[in-house]
Amino acid sequence: MENVILVIHLILALGLIGIVLLQRSEGGGLGIGGGGGGGGGVMSSRGAATALGKLTWVFAIAFLGTSITLTVIAAKNSADSSVVDTLGIEAPAVDGAASPDAPVTPDVSDLLPPSSADDSLTPPRAD
Repeated sequence: MENVILVIHLILALGLIGIVLLQRSEGGGLGIGGGGGGGGGVMSSRGAATALGKLTWVFAIAFLGTSITLTVIAAKNSADSSVVDTLGIEAPAVDGAASPDAPVTPDVSDLLPPSSADDSLTPPRAD
């Protein structure tokens, strides 16, 4: 199902690109459509612009719909698994117990020099 929606999404993307490129911008665009002549036919320059505008909206709404659908499908598929599961690595213990491979953190008192009773935090005075 996901592949079908993805193919439709890609077709909509290419169609949307093509329709946008066919439209004439305010500055003349690609020059497709020529002078028009003001004949008032069914596909006059104004009628073609309106039809392409409506078709652009239809393609854009369908493109956004398939984008949201693909996002929901991908989120649902990935909710049950993790990248770590695919690698085969075991998750660390969460209960706080240290595993045998975990590094041992030293006690802070082991890092400090031995103290004596007359030590103070102020430096000695220089006389």
